Amino acid sequence: MNSAPRPWGRLLTAMLTPFHPDGSVNYEEAQRIATYLVDDQKNDGIVVSGTTGESPTLTDQEKLNLLRATKEAVGDRASVVFGAGSYDTAHTLHMIAEGEKGGADGIMVVNPYYNRPGQAGLLAHFTASATATELPIMVYNIQPRSAINLETDTLMRLVERCPNVKAVKEASGILAQIGEVIRRAPDGFVVYSGDDGLTLPILSLGGVGLVSVAAHIVGRELAEMIEIFASEPAKARKIHHTVMPVIEALFSAPSPVPVKWALAERGFACRNVRLPLVELSDLEIERVRTALAQFPVHA
Repeated sequence: MNSAPRPWGRLLTAMLTPFHPDGSVNYEEAQRIATYLVDDQKNDGIVVSGTTGESPTLTDQEKLNLLRATKEAVGDRASVVFGAGSYDTAHTLHMIAEGEKGGADGIMVVNPYYNRPGQAGLLAHFTASATATELPIMVYNIQPRSAINLETDTLMRLVERCPNVKAVKEASGILAQIGEVIRRAPDGFVVYSGDDGLTLPILSLGGVGLVSVAAHIVGRELAEMIEIFASEPAKARKIHHTVMPVIEALFSAPSPVPVKWALAERGFACRNVRLPLVELSDLEIERVRTALAQFPVHA
């Protein structure tokens, strides 16, 4: 097991946001899902208001209400990280301050998407974010969605400059870069996989855990894989291969639409999505249903 500090645990889920049929946020169901993620699916923490939570369609107040509802549901049984980032630094700083007041255990700040500021702009944005709070910061590097990559030199400069930057959620998909970050990381800084399917390779490079989508459905399996990787790598590999069909199915249509359908099949009122996302087609439903068939609901 990697002995580096893990500020929020090893397995976190980027929690989906349940909506009523009229499109309003269902906070009671969000609390039920948060409880399920921690108590049934063995998560150490939850990220609220991330991409999986459809954050681009949530108002500021909805995000903060979700934070407070989630904190109330899980108490001290799990950490709650608040997704405060956007492509607007001033708005990000505002949401960091509000998240801190709302009781967040940490702040996640994503690459500024769409306006693609470049490495100097990324450094300035993340530095401003980190210096606005004493809470630990998780940087979220997701090149496929943000269209810009946080390069290793930039990240290392940020970590040196801002000691409360404690982790990066790596979803760039660039394993060579992820390995370099882990190799160069100072004490107290850790790397989480931000891609369910790459968790095992990232663990092998020295990553500490996962911020997951699939843990809504196979959290127990992913938690075990992470926990036993160092001592029982063959068993961890077997778990990886077992859950991969589920992971692939949950990303077979725009996320989080498949995982919302899958969790709804387990009895949660969370199937509704907000435009521009739309519900699954019959063909997409069949693919997800087939993959889920091998993972019955835990008693």
